[in-house]
Amino acid sequence: MKCRNVALLFNVTVYFLLSLHQQNDIRHVAFGLRGVCQHQTYSMHTKEEKMEAFGRLLDVLDDLREKCPWDKKQTFESLRPNTIEETYELCDALAKNDMNNVCKELGDVLMHTAFYALLASEKGEFDIADVCNREADKLIFRHPHIYGDVQADNEEQVLKNWEQLKLQEKDGNETVLSGVPDALPSVIKAYRIQDKARNVGFDWKEKNDVWAKVREELDELETELNREDKEKSTQELGDFLFSVINAARLYHLNPDNALEQTNQKFIRRFNYVEQHSIKEGKPLTEMTLEEMDELWNKAKKEEGEMGS
Repeated sequence: MKCRNVALLFNVTVYFLLSLHQQNDIRHVAFGLRGVCQHQTYSMHTKEEKMEAFGRLLDVLDDLREKCPWDKKQTFESLRPNTIEETYELCDALAKNDMNNVCKELGDVLMHTAFYALLASEKGEFDIADVCNREADKLIFRHPHIYGDVQADNEEQVLKNWEQLKLQEKDGNETVLSGVPDALPSVIKAYRIQDKARNVGFDWKEKNDVWAKVREELDELETELNREDKEKSTQELGDFLFSVINAARLYHLNPDNALEQTNQKFIRRFNYVEQHSIKEGKPLTEMTLEEMDELWNKAKKEEGEMGS
């Protein structure tokens, strides 16, 4: 199971690297290649250079594991919180389209992948070659339209085949939804649950039909809120949010990205209000709501988004 999870982490990292490569915008990944991340684009490295860089990373990790007091003490359990943090830092850089930090954080995630494989190799369980080979085997198996005789003329068919093939794999998912990690953030988990159900045909026939469900859930939420029943209100709030996420999915919108954009917009505008209250010599706690609203609207105007 650990090998499978490390392979997944490796796969995600490689996909990010491949995506950047296709945009001709990849930089030297941290720990992986000589030099530092730069903002300018340049000619991509050859496959041999990439393999050499990856080997260099493995050599550095071997040295650190042997000689560094901190690295010597690391275990699967001790590294896990760091991995979560590094993954969020990568997601943050991606959300901000900060390519310099995307490069840096990809390196950190790649280092964690290699480190887990190194720890496993010390126990004789698997090594980085097993991780890479297992991932390659899985990708080949799940792409029969490339490596076999299966027809898949569009993305929709590819995704349906993907979910069905996962159920056929040895050590694969036992059920359609078992591949959704329990630890996923709730918004992403809801989206993935709905998407996996869709891949086996459990979905609305017409996307417009979802709005009746959204309104139904909103009405039920309002009813329970008016009754001041906290337990039932919580349940209905969950149902309402689930239906809104479902609507976003049907319209090919990413609800997690949308919510994060709104989070950042609120932060910018609230920071504006706070900074201008300081300039006026009046703390927020002493300002009226009307005064704060006035500064808020000024922030919106400067952003050119008076309608939002």
